[in-house]
Amino acid sequence: MRVGIVMGSDSDLEIMSEAAKVLEEFGVDYEIHVMSAHRTPEKVFDYTKTAEERGIEVFIAGAGGAAHLPGVIAALTTFPVIGVPIKTSSLNGLDSLLSIVQMPSGIPVATVAINGSKNAGLLALQILSIKYPEIKQKLKEFKDKMKEEVTSKDEKLQSLGYKNYLSSVKKS
Repeated sequence: MRVGIVMGSDSDLEIMSEAAKVLEEFGVDYEIHVMSAHRTPEKVFDYTKTAEERGIEVFIAGAGGAAHLPGVIAALTTFPVIGVPIKTSSLNGLDSLLSIVQMPSGIPVATVAINGSKNAGLLALQILSIKYPEIKQKLKEFKDKMKEEVTSKDEKLQSLGYKNYLSSVKKS
């Protein structure tokens, strides 16, 4: 395992699965768990403290509301922690975002957009690419493919004009 994906509730799984999909696409091992900084603090402690022996090198932690899970994990490890604020019904995830991004000095948590677990997966890969050249190469290929897609879309736009382009996009 290289990446530990954790979330505070199973209701976060649909969002957090996007990180897992990215890691799968790149062939990077991960484990995925539900645990709560508030409801199962002992489990969070044990999970984090034993992560290195399982090969975890980066954590992705998603949480909504008070969103303490990423910060608690960051307090317990020296490995990078990426926080994913989960959109909530009461404040649309702003509460989650502020809870994760406002870590006290000395307890950094990299934070992506609300529900941004796909980018969390990519950021985890970028962190791992420092150590693993094969991941670095796959990331380069991934970014080259995105560049090609955007270039192709622009060429189509220039060829068709915006009205015809929009019509062709709506049909597909």
